[in-house]
Amino acid sequence: MCGISGIAVRAPLTPEIAASVSRMDERLTHRGPDGAGGFTNRHVALASRRLSIIDHAGGAQPLYNEDHSLVLVANGEIYNFVELRRTLQSRGHRFGTKSDCEVILHLYEDYGDDCVHHLRGMFAFALWDANRNRLLLARDRMGEKPLYLYEAEGSLMFASELRALLASGVVPRELSAEAVNLYFHYQYVPEPLTPIQGVRKLDAAHLLTIEVDSWRVDERCYWRMEDAPPLEGAPRELIREQLETIGKLTIRADTPVGVALSGGLDSSILAALAARETGGAIHAFSVGYEGRPESDERIEAQQLTAHLGLPFHEVELKTAEMVEFFPQLVRFQDDPIADISGYGYYSVMRAAREHGIPVMLQGQGGDELFWGYPLLQQAALQSRLKMKLQERSWGALPSYLQLRRPALLPPRAAARWLRDGGGALPGWRQFRRHQTTLKRSLVFYDLAPDYCEAVNEMPQLLGARMKERLRTSDAARVWTCQSSSSNIDIRLTRLICDTYLRENGIAQCDRLSMASSVELRLPLVDHVLVETVIGLRKTATDVHLPPKTWLRSVARDVLPRWALERPKRGFAPPTRLWHDRLFAEYGDSLSDGYLVQSGVLSHEGACHLAQGDFAPNAVAPLSFKALVLEQWCRQVLRG
Repeated sequence: MCGISGIAVRAPLTPEIAASVSRMDERLTHRGPDGAGGFTNRHVALASRRLSIIDHAGGAQPLYNEDHSLVLVANGEIYNFVELRRTLQSRGHRFGTKSDCEVILHLYEDYGDDCVHHLRGMFAFALWDANRNRLLLARDRMGEKPLYLYEAEGSLMFASELRALLASGVVPRELSAEAVNLYFHYQYVPEPLTPIQGVRKLDAAHLLTIEVDSWRVDERCYWRMEDAPPLEGAPRELIREQLETIGKLTIRADTPVGVALSGGLDSSILAALAARETGGAIHAFSVGYEGRPESDERIEAQQLTAHLGLPFHEVELKTAEMVEFFPQLVRFQDDPIADISGYGYYSVMRAAREHGIPVMLQGQGGDELFWGYPLLQQAALQSRLKMKLQERSWGALPSYLQLRRPALLPPRAAARWLRDGGGALPGWRQFRRHQTTLKRSLVFYDLAPDYCEAVNEMPQLLGARMKERLRTSDAARVWTCQSSSSNIDIRLTRLICDTYLRENGIAQCDRLSMASSVELRLPLVDHVLVETVIGLRKTATDVHLPPKTWLRSVARDVLPRWALERPKRGFAPPTRLWHDRLFAEYGDSLSDGYLVQSGVLSHEGACHLAQGDFAPNAVAPLSFKALVLEQWCRQVLRG
């Protein structure tokens, strides 16, 4: 695990350009406190900061092939490196280290850019081919490891974090109007956009190549989950096989490994599988909240660790400490992400590092892959209705009008039944709503209260300059220009993984773990597991089953019954209390802050948001999104 940065230039490298790479490298020290290395020639400069996990003594970067014609800096872990190394050695390749990432170089010698198809793991890397004057950048399939890009005339700069790219001194610090608009609708900036004009991310499962001599820059996608072949068989057996395999691979390390444990299903399965593979040598970490509110899951986590025989560490989060740390937390997140749970993620990783555990497992991805969100299942069912409407127009109306028979109801319920026309009026309203948004085809984020609040309220809050720049912007385009798959369930799985999982979940996990120099591994987003689920879903959908039915069927084999019967609870702090305390401390910063001065918000709009209103059913209300973005601009954009 590392932080990488670098630049490729058409003209010969100058001392000023080399110095900009050094500044990026210094800003990434937290991602790799155990060592630094670099490579420079006439057209490329590469830098790496190393967090030593595998091959402490010999795995320093850059890494080279046998004749030093290939140079590699890489961020991440190649989980199947043992098997790949054995195969490569049998074909005559000679290794200079025991590093997991060295296999990338030798795979490139044999397969060129197709080397990525052999990698199982999380990675973002830069590989310089000296014989061809060619740079290859690549990112893993699910986007676990980040890579930010800034392209100018005859040059392309990259780094593992946006703050590092800004530290180069080369990138203009100007907000992107389109990205800011999307942020207010989604609580994050969907990839490949970033908040900075002219800076983008290399999208997940993409390769970018630069032919320096002709200065040709090409980018292509090398993997799509929807291309997984149909798979016949019992979901329980096939999914368990992949979970057990990735469970073994993700505990490979020359350092201690821990697990972030809540009382939920996803992290409980990972803890049980890891405990089985390590003989109980894995440490579990959990957070709770002062006063032990309902969302505190420490008791459930401790019960499971006692059952599994694991060492258990708990952290109690204090509201006052969270409030004081908030500006620094926003800076550590790197991108603006309006998730009030972020402090919990950070605190788990900080506790792990303090206990000498530099590698952690976490259960991100289970909800997105196995229908863990009720809204996602509703989106699938409503999207099917909308497809009927698209095909049959008014002939689809009967499918919307689901009349309910009257029953012996209490007076309030009976009145509601009459008001709804026996169930017909809600269906009619949905029918009309789908007619007006027919071109969007799928139902997706328009079911989320936060998104709807932004659609209705943001036009009245924006500054005149921002309104002018957004005249042709449509936040819904994020889910209308996606996968060509005709299978609605698979399209929605792809969408939730490309949006909420990657930019709210995975991105936040990466930055907040690396802030404490901890490598975080997410077994449930392993691409082979993803392909298995998609393949099964192509032959027999599970969208009508209770949430996480397939995953629960596997869990019965590894968890006690009492652990399976717990109700689902999100990883959520005392949200309203934290929200109110944050606004008491920082709300006034909105009134005439960066967002007003830069024209993002009107003065009146900012003053309204500064009151900290929290709309009913909201998760991240507009007021909180604005507060996070204001602090992000002060902490990151102003530097």
